[in-house]
Amino acid sequence: MLEMGGSDSRLRANDWPWNDLRGAWNNPDNKTMNTLMQDIEPSSLWIASALNSSGYVADFTPRSLWEFDRFFDEHSQNGAAKPGSLLAEAQGQRLFAVGCYMGDVVQRTLGGVWVTDDADPEGEINIELQLPDGTRCWPIQRAMKRFKNGAEDGIAGWGSGLGLVIGPQPERPRKGLWKRLFG
Repeated sequence: MLEMGGSDSRLRANDWPWNDLRGAWNNPDNKTMNTLMQDIEPSSLWIASALNSSGYVADFTPRSLWEFDRFFDEHSQNGAAKPGSLLAEAQGQRLFAVGCYMGDVVQRTLGGVWVTDDADPEGEINIELQLPDGTRCWPIQRAMKRFKNGAEDGIAGWGSGLGLVIGPQPERPRKGLWKRLFG
């Protein structure tokens, strides 16, 4: 089902590819759970596909981190998901996937290795990316902070602080007249 808005079509939160990430996480034999390390890439690819289908540019470039700031601005407010937004459902999965994407952008650009601990009860949020220069970062935690604290914990700024050349913030798509007048 498509939700129509102005000249573009956007998927609702319960439509593919937003509906479920579990398929990306399961092993083909469906008998065992993936390790955290095995979950990173499919989660990153899944969120990129979902965001691209919803009008964002998630192409794994440093500049795409601006799109994630826009995503959070449009779908959350004051540390909560906006009603009916793409973060209103499966929030943990989606924040995990956003963090994986963020780390993937950094790793593809600067290098580095993921460090996971499947024995850690909070292993999903403690996934670490170690960069070649010795810098350590926790992208999933940063995605959670962006959701909770808003723009003050911006993702593009985070990437820039790690050494990515983000570029200027792109212009945000204009809303149609109806949206500008009535929200």
